Amino acid sequence: MVSIEVPEVNYTDYSNRQLAAVPLAFLVLALAILGGWFVATGAPANLGLEFTGGVELRIADDGGDVEQQVQTAFDREPDTVQTIPNDDVVVVTFQAPDDGREGFADDLQNQADAAGLTTTAVDQVSASFASDTARTALFGVALAFLGMSVLVFALFRTFVPSLAVVASAFSDLVIPIAAMNLLGIQMTLGTIAALLMIIGYSVDSDILLNDSVLRRTGEFYESVSRAMRTGVTMTLTSIAAMVVMAVVASLFGIGLLRDIGIILSVGLCADLMNTYLLNVSLLRWYKFEGVNR
Repeated sequence: MVSIEVPEVNYTDYSNRQLAAVPLAFLVLALAILGGWFVATGAPANLGLEFTGGVELRIADDGGDVEQQVQTAFDREPDTVQTIPNDDVVVVTFQAPDDGREGFADDLQNQADAAGLTTTAVDQVSASFASDTARTALFGVALAFLGMSVLVFALFRTFVPSLAVVASAFSDLVIPIAAMNLLGIQMTLGTIAALLMIIGYSVDSDILLNDSVLRRTGEFYESVSRAMRTGVTMTLTSIAAMVVMAVVASLFGIGLLRDIGIILSVGLCADLMNTYLLNVSLLRWYKFEGVNR
């Protein structure tokens, strides 16, 4: 059985500013990416059909160069073209046109037929329905984050430790979204579920650390080390599982599971950084230099 050895970190070698500098730099960079994306596209992330509206065509892969045919078959460039090897299908998606004209799906299917492509299925999401879905998803994420924040403040009843958990969770959420933009992963209902899972993972590791430092007996650095032995082992195991899932899903052409695995892997790596650098720096300030001094 493989065991994970968590090394002892000598936090006394670093100031609180040095500990917080790296996670804050990543957070600022992630926010800059989201801001740039919003300025360029009108949204902070690459939105999928569920949130923009549009048409998805499933075209049979008959062994020819279907992807090349797809690029020239339509009067507009597809937003995504994905091959699913096990199903011998190429999935082509188009976002809804800005003019909102009717019959958009029929036009695309007729163009596919004219190019000699075999369409096995056509799915369409209206722009109005997609807008409602986007608002509902955003409300769900905001409600989950707000509920988490209220629970944390009710649990610890002190401002700085509670703020440390909320700040870490916020960064754990923002960094994967920025990575999604850079990797071309779209925001869909499936990836929203992955982001909600990250909130849960983040709160779990941060509460483990805060509880060990604030509520259990022992010196500060001993308490941090005790929490790290459990938290880092748990997180590294989860990262390994997510990486394996992403690799296997990629081999079998399961795009959603691949994206979820990548998002969770990035989020959990960010959680390690934020929990044991940012959170520890805030807790140490609170214990030795802050309101208790």
